[in-house]
Formats: sequence, structure tokens, C-alpha cells
Amino acid sequence: MTTVTHEDVLVAARRITGHVLRTPVIEVAPGLWLKLELLQHSGSFKVRGAFNRILSAAGLPGSGVIAASGGNHGLAVAYAARALGVRAEIFVPEVTSPVKVAGLRALEAHITQTGAIYSDAAEAAAKRAAETGALPVHAYDQAEVVAGQGSTGLELMEQTGGVDTVLVAVGGGGFAAGVTLGTSAPGGAGGPKIVAVEPERIPTLRAALDAGEPVRVQVGGVGADALGASMIGGLAFEILSGPRVESVLVADEAIVSARRALWERHRLAAEPAGAAAYAALLSGVYRPAPGERVAVVVCGSNTDPATLTTT
Repeated sequence: MTTVTHEDVLVAARRITGHVLRTPVIEVAPGLWLKLELLQHSGSFKVRGAFNRILSAAGLPGSGVIAASGGNHGLAVAYAARALGVRAEIFVPEVTSPVKVAGLRALEAHITQTGAIYSDAAEAAAKRAAETGALPVHAYDQAEVVAGQGSTGLELMEQTGGVDTVLVAVGGGGFAAGVTLGTSAPGGAGGPKIVAVEPERIPTLRAALDAGEPVRVQVGGVGADALGASMIGGLAFEILSGPRVESVLVADEAIVSARRALWERHRLAAEPAGAAAYAALLSGVYRPAPGERVAVVVCGSNTDPATLTTT
């Protein structure tokens, strides 16, 4: 198994500087911060890993890059590819929202929409990559991608001066794994508690922790297009099964309520997956201790704004 380290995150952060935004952190209550990755290029944190993967490649084939995605990763790869002058081919499942498909078209990606869920699109993308020789950019289970996502954690610790706990959403787990590494103390030892938040209907990490290894789960619910991996990534499982990580599950209703609250309280237009970590806090699934310094990562904004108060 390839491992990813805190040093890999530091290298990735230097590599992608100038290509990604240093997204803001806002203190919405004493000791409670929101890290606004929904304001990142392409609408989510995913562009960090996409740039790191592409920029770290020894050489890019003429066929460019290829990725499978529920939407956000595809948008990130398409954004990075266009910025770097590289061809991008993106496979997405039928569950991908029209907003994200429209975004891919706007970024001039070559799009194939196939299969019911992410894993179906991933299988088709792997077959196509074997045919064309394009550079695969995995949505979550790739060392360069995990390291790139970890730059979010580095920024968060610098911007807040350090926190006790970070709440972050989990789909395939690459982002939560990266944030775990990025928030580690120098040398990779210690760091804040990581609360890994998953929808009850897509419990990839919880199922893996219960089984002692990654296992397949059913995919459904309001977060399916962005958190719709049917199995936690191997790299992520290795990192997220460590002692710093606490796994919690949130109901779809809590995600919908948190999304509405982000809009009504802070005018933040998050997609359901982007509100999942906040849902754990608002619903009481995670209850901070008195004086605990908590950061919540709001990780995606690729949504139809007309639905912010209606769903």
C-alpha cells in the first residue's frame, strides 16, 4: 500500500501555490470556525488534488487526463486541465446534478454520462484510460490527490492558530484523509481530533471500520452525487482508521437543515455534501465540550441556488 505523509502535503501545498485559492476562514461564534472551501476554484476543494496530480506527473500524454466523478472532482480536473492547457475527458453517472454537468460543458471537458452511480462511471473511465493512455486522476484513492487535498488542513491550522477538532465530510475519504494529514503536527505526529461525517445512507468509512477493511455499501440520499463512493479508498482507510478520527453519521434531513442554515445564517450556498459536516454539529450528532475549539469544513457549492430554501 502506498502511504501519504505530512511531508507529502507540504510538498503538494508548495506545488499548487498560485493555482488554487487560499480560501477564507470565518469565526461564526466564539471558538467555532467555518473553512470555506465552497469558494475554491471549480466550487470545491477537489481542485487542490487535481492540480497536484497533474503537476506532479513526469509527462502528460497527448490524450490528456481522464477522471470519473460524481461531479465535483470532474469539475476540478476540467478546471485544472483547462488552466494548464491539457485535454480533459470526464465520466459521470446519471445521478450527477444538471448544474455539475453544465459546469463541465462550460469548462470544455469531453463528457460521458454513464451508469447509475459513481462506481459505474469509474469502471467506464478506467477502460477508456487503458485504450487512450490518458493520465488517470482518481477522485480520492491516489496519493497525489490525497496530498493535494491536505493543503486545506495546513491553511486551516495557520488561519485559526490551531483548533481542537475538525469536522469534515467523507465520501471516498480522500479529503478527510488529506485534512487529517494536513492538520498533523510537524513530523506528522498528533494533531486535532478529526470528526469524519458521513450520510447515514452512504456509510463507507463506518462500514469499513466495522469490518476492519473497505467494503461496499449501498449509495443513496441527498449527498449521492458528491459523496457517492460505494467503498472507502484504501489510502483513506489507512489514515482514517487511526486514533485521531471519530466516525459519525448524519441523516439526510439533518443535511438538508444544515444546508438551509448555512444560507439563512451566513449566505453560504452549499450543496448537500458541502453541508454534511455542519449537519453533525447542528443536529447534535457531534457535541463539543465546553471551550472546545472547533472548525467545520464547508466543502462544496455546486448546486442550484433555487433549491437552497426549498429542499
